[in-house]
Amino acid sequence: MSFTAKIDTCIQEILPELVDIRHDLHAHPELGYQETRTSEVIKRELRNSGVSFIENLAGGTGVLGHIKGKGSETVGLRADIDALPIIEVNTFDYKSVHEGCMHACGHDGHTTIMIGVTKVLSTIAKETELPHPVTFVFQPAEEGGAGGKRMVEDGCLDGSLIGPPVAVMYGLHGWPQAPSNSVSTRVGPVLASDIGVKITIAGTGGHAAFPHLGTDPILCAANVITSMQQIVSRNTDPLDSLVVSLTQIHGGTTHNIIPSSVEITGTIRFLQDSTGEMAKRRVKEIAESIAIAHNCSAEVTLKHGYPVTRNDKHAVAQFFEIAEQVLPKEHVTEFPAPVMGGEDFSYYCKEVPSCFFMLGLLPEGQEQMPSLHQPDFDFNDDVIARGIKMFCELALRYRGS
Repeated sequence: MSFTAKIDTCIQEILPELVDIRHDLHAHPELGYQETRTSEVIKRELRNSGVSFIENLAGGTGVLGHIKGKGSETVGLRADIDALPIIEVNTFDYKSVHEGCMHACGHDGHTTIMIGVTKVLSTIAKETELPHPVTFVFQPAEEGGAGGKRMVEDGCLDGSLIGPPVAVMYGLHGWPQAPSNSVSTRVGPVLASDIGVKITIAGTGGHAAFPHLGTDPILCAANVITSMQQIVSRNTDPLDSLVVSLTQIHGGTTHNIIPSSVEITGTIRFLQDSTGEMAKRRVKEIAESIAIAHNCSAEVTLKHGYPVTRNDKHAVAQFFEIAEQVLPKEHVTEFPAPVMGGEDFSYYCKEVPSCFFMLGLLPEGQEQMPSLHQPDFDFNDDVIARGIKMFCELALRYRGS
C-alpha cells in the first residue's frame, strides 16, 4: 500500500475522534502562555500514539514531538495552540466555557490537525521507517506573545532537544475567504511585520473657557492623527505596501477641562524592512514637530512585533509539487497577495527554509463565513482531513535540500 493510501485510510479511521478533540479544545480555550489544559491534551495524545516529546517549552506550555526517520534532514511541522480574549456568541454545545475567551482564529483546528498528523505518521512508522525524521512544534502564544520566538530560543529547530536539526519548516492557517477544497501559498512575503505605536502628547491643562491660558494636547493630537495619513499617501512608493493605523485616543475627564496629556496608540504594518524604517522615522518626526508647533511635547514609543513571514522559494516549490500530486490541481492555487496581518511563524522563517500555507475553510455553497477574530467564528471540521493529509504528504515526500 502506498503512503498516500495509508494516510487516507488512517485519517478516515481517526476522524470522528479528532472532531471530538477539536470540539473539546474549542470549549476550553486558553490565552497565550496559559494553555495548560491544551498542553495536557496534546501530551496525552502523543503518549497514546507512542510519539516521543519534550514538554515545558516556551515558558511551560510548548510541546515538541518527534518521530525518527532515515537521514539527518528533519521536516518540521508547526501548530499554534492559544486562544483570544473575545466573548463568543456562538450557541452550539461546544462553545467556550470560559467567558471572554474563545478560539476565534482556528488554533483549535490547527492543534487538532497536528495531533492527527502525529497519529497517522506514528502508525506508518510502526510498519516502515519514515523517509525523514519529523518534528512537531506545538507552540503557545501566537496571538501577540511571540511564542514562536521562544520555541526557537529554546532549541526546537537546532536539534539540541530531540532529533536532528530541522531542515525545512511547514505551517498552515485556516483561511475563511478560500474554498474548503483548496490550499494555497506564495513565494516571498505572506504576512506583514508589525510595530506598535504609542504617542503621548503633553500640554498644559486648564479650564475649557480659557484655552489661551494653556496648551491644548487634544488639538495637537488631532493634527498629529491627520498628518500621519500622509505617510502612506505621500512618503511611500505606490507599488509598496504600508499601513499606518492610529486606533485609540485617550485624554480628558470631563467636558469643561482641557487635559494635560493625550495618548494615541496604533500600529504600523509593512512587507519591506526599508519601508518600516521609513515609517518609524516619519511617525516620530511628524509627532514631535507638530507638538512643537502647538507648544506641546510628544514622546513616541515604538514596540517591535513580528518580522515579515517570508516563504522560501524552494520550500514553496516543493509544496506545490507535492500538493499537485495528491490533490486535484485546480484545488492548489497561488495565494493572491500578502496579507497585512502578522504571524510569529516568521521566527521559523528567519532560521530555516519555511513555507506557510493557507487551508481553505469556506464551506461549499456558501459565499462567506465569519472571519478570523470574529465572535461567531468556528473552524470548519470538514477540512481537518485535508490539513492532516497535506502535512503528512509534505513530511513523507520532502526531497531534501
